[in-house]
Formats: sequence, structure tokens, C-alpha cells
Amino acid sequence: MTINDTIDEASLLASALSNVSLDTQKPEMIDNILTNLIQVKEKHLKDILLNPTQQDIEYLTNLLSQRIDQGRGEALFEIGTEDYLKCIETISTITNTLGADFADIDELNQIDSTTTTTTRSKNNIVAHLMIRKRPQSVQDLLEIRVAVVGNVDAGKSTLLGVLTKGVLDDGRGKARVNLFRHKHEIESGRTSSVGGEILGFDSKSRPILSTSKKSFNSGWEDIAEKAAKVLSFVDLAGHEKYLKTTVFGMTGTAPEFAMLMVGANAGMVGMSKEHLGLALSLGIPVLVVITKIDQCPAHVLEKNIKQLNSILKSKSCRKIPLFVENNHDVVMTAQNFVSERLCPIFQVSNVTGQGLDLVRNFLNILPSLTKYESIDQPFHFEINEIFSVPFVGTVVSGVMKGGIVHIGDKVLLGPDHAGQFITTSIKGIHRKRVNIPVARAGQSVSFALKNVRRNTIRKGQVLLIYEKDKPMPASSLKFEAEILVLYHSTTIKSKYQAMVHCGAVRQTASIITTDKTVLRTGDRANVRFKFVKNPEYLTIGTRLIFREGRTKGVGKITKLLD
Repeated sequence: MTINDTIDEASLLASALSNVSLDTQKPEMIDNILTNLIQVKEKHLKDILLNPTQQDIEYLTNLLSQRIDQGRGEALFEIGTEDYLKCIETISTITNTLGADFADIDELNQIDSTTTTTTRSKNNIVAHLMIRKRPQSVQDLLEIRVAVVGNVDAGKSTLLGVLTKGVLDDGRGKARVNLFRHKHEIESGRTSSVGGEILGFDSKSRPILSTSKKSFNSGWEDIAEKAAKVLSFVDLAGHEKYLKTTVFGMTGTAPEFAMLMVGANAGMVGMSKEHLGLALSLGIPVLVVITKIDQCPAHVLEKNIKQLNSILKSKSCRKIPLFVENNHDVVMTAQNFVSERLCPIFQVSNVTGQGLDLVRNFLNILPSLTKYESIDQPFHFEINEIFSVPFVGTVVSGVMKGGIVHIGDKVLLGPDHAGQFITTSIKGIHRKRVNIPVARAGQSVSFALKNVRRNTIRKGQVLLIYEKDKPMPASSLKFEAEILVLYHSTTIKSKYQAMVHCGAVRQTASIITTDKTVLRTGDRANVRFKFVKNPEYLTIGTRLIFREGRTKGVGKITKLLD
């Protein structure tokens, strides 16, 4: 069967499906047509992979190229055939043409030691291939940001140390020491700031680990230059007194996923529920990692797993917990993880290494949620860290919300305390500590700014596109938002003040008016806020969290007021 014959057959079946009335009393007719469509597609691709003509190779090359572009440089490809080696030979020809490599995900961990290439060539199998382009430079890296949250002593920093350094923990905190930024963190063993570490994967899905043990985020240059995909972990504090910092990390660093750490011997206690609520409020997909399973009695682990299941299935979460036990589960959950309902659960030990390969493999095939449309929008960068670098000057780091910017471009910095913007230019761009000439939407980057003093910049400010003949951007001291009160012991009404977190913005605001006399737990309302200190640059549709002590409510900006 040729490609044209198969396409004609598929077109006839699709046409038949479109002519079937939705009100038909014969649903089996639709089932038969859909089954035939699937069979045609499988027969078509199978024929291409096993006996390809030049036309077939061109067709599959275009198909894979589209899939890779949609996945921002990678695509998970499923094949089912009785001749594995012949199929791999065809895929190799195509990937070489595209400047890409591939890896068999089902063989990465070798869960079933009897499944070898020799037996695969003889049996009917289904294989999952991760096809990934070889990056031309650091600016082409695929980056996914993951916020690591959980209660104090749940093992967040230890897991990151084990995953990124490739060395198991000794049970006394050896793996986490190199991730801490401050002396008091090393002494107490507890994170108090927004930390970070990266894990790289090359085009063949092999992990690239940091070999440097000198200090926090050292060795990033080597990883960035060798990797095709990078997982940027945002290590957040678990102690209640650092909740303000944790909320800022969840909103300001724009994570695509949240990794909730739960100690096997403690369960969902303390701030774990608070952090889970934060992720749900911001619409961030959550995966759960149960740590310390090597030192937890079986009956305690079973009890805490039941508690975790109960919380995830509750009306406030509405998640579908799925325990990942093998590579098949890894592939299935990673492919469907973009769904808000699914919540994969891993059980690991940082001392024995049990379950770590499954977590690493899951992160390897985790798809990016960043949309291409952001690149076409005007340049917009949120500042969440400020540095003063010797011989360089003022450096700001944060997340590109939209657009593209090059070295030498003029940009607007603001708003200041009066709501005004000043003009500056980009002297240099760093991504993962490597110089790059251009930055794009969705990337975490650092900019060196020209003729700007550090003490004139604050967190929450933005860099925007400079347009000579257009007026300065507007900043807002007042805004309206549609909110939901998650919890409050009494009532909320006019003049109530709370800390508002909106992206990198973190400032106290007071309620001017509401469309209800008083607000209680569970109430929804349209509320008008006013910042206490200075105006901020906001965008309609941005999610916000407001709190007084613990998280109180969530919302979305609906209107900006001058």
C-alpha cells in the first residue's frame, strides 16, 4: 500500500464519520469507523518504518519535524512492530537528517533485564523513543522549571543534591550541603532562601550531572554547554517562618511544575498541605515524591499513603493519584501529566537509591508547558533577583514573560516609587551562567544593565520594550480582581490589608471596596485593591495570592485602574 492509497482510505473513513449524525441511534457505527481510522494509521506508519521508500522517508521526516517543533525540540514517539531493529534503522536515518538523536525510554532503567535488543528483534513489542534535537547553542536549550516544596525535613534539598550530583546521601545530610547559599543554612540544615540547581539531559537522554562540589550552582556552565534539555529546580523553604519567601518563589520564578516532597515517616503534615494548596491555587501541575522509605516501618508508610490518597482525592484537590512503579507508568504519566487531574506519586530513598531512576526518567520526558505564542508578544521581563557584580555592574535575573531581546537593545526599567520608567540598555545576557546573544520568552536569564545603580532597582519591577515615539507604559496603584477566600477565621471587609503576591510583585495592599458587605471563608467576590507603597506594572489575567500570615485567598486580575 502506498502513502497516497492510505491517505485516500483515511479520507474516506473521515468523511464517513463526518456524515454520521451525533443523534444517531447506532453508536457502534461511530466506534467501527474510529477503529478503522486507527488501523489505517497504524498500518500506514508500520509500512513506512519496515519497508520505506524515498517518499516514505520524506513523509516521516516532515511528520517528526512537526512533532519536534511542537515539543520545542523533542518528541516522544511510540512504535509497535515485530521487527525492532529494522524500525530503529529507519528512525536513525530520519533523525540524522533532522540533526537529532533518540533513546529507547523503556531500556533506560532496564527494569526487565530479560528485555534486550536481541529479544526485541524477535518479538512483537511497543517501544517509546525520545527524539531530541542536538542544540546548536545554549540559547536553544529546552528549559523546564520545577518548584520543589514540602514540609521542613521532608528531604527537598537532599533529593536535589542526589539527583543533580549523582552521589547518594549518607543519611546525615551529605548530599544537601552544596546546595545551600548561606552559612546559617549549612549549620541548621534548613533552606531559608530561594535556592536553585539544574539537571541536564543530552540529545540521547543521558543525564548530565554537576561534577563540581565547590559551592551553590557551580558547574552550571558545563551542564548548559553539553545538555539539550535542562530541568531548573527552585528549592523552596519548608519552615513556616519562611512562608513569605516560599510564596514569592512559587509566583516569581514562574514554575511549570511543582514537586511536593512528603516524608514517609511523617506524612502530609505542617506546611505540606499549605504548599499543595499554593500549587493548586496557581494552577501548577503537582507530582508527589515520598522520601525516606528506607527508614520507615511498613505500617506507618501504609497509613501515610492512605492519608495522602485521601487528601488528593478530596473535593478541594480533585486529583487522581497514580503510583509510579515501572517505566511503563513513567511514560504513561508523563504523557498525560499536562492534565490537571493526574498526580503521579514516586517512592524513593536518597540513601539506597531506590526509585531515583524512575524520577530521573520522568523528568527526562516531561513535556514543556511554555507556549510559542509568547515569543510573538512584546518584550516583558520580571525581575526577581538583583546583584552587583564586580567589573560588570548591576545584574538582574528573572523570567522572560514574552518577546525576544538582544544584547544592545534599549529597554524600559520600572516602575519606580512615582510609577515612572527609565531607559537603559542590555550590556550582556547570561543563561545558566553562559553568555548568549539573545533571550526568548519562557527562559530564565540574567541581564547586565547599563548605567543603573543597584539601589534604584527592587524586586517586582519589569523590563519592557522601548519604543521611541510611544508613551511610557502605565503602572497601577489600584486594580480590581476576582477573588476566592480560602480561609479566614473572621470576616474580611473594606480597609483589610494583606500581602499580595502577583508574579514577582510582592507588596501589601488594602481592600478599598467589595461587591459584598463582608467576606468569609469560601466566598467569591470582585474586590478593588490599592497598593500601600508604590504602583506596580500588572497585566490583566495574572493570578494572585493574598495572605495575612498563612495563605488566605487567591484571585485573578480583571481590571487595571490608574
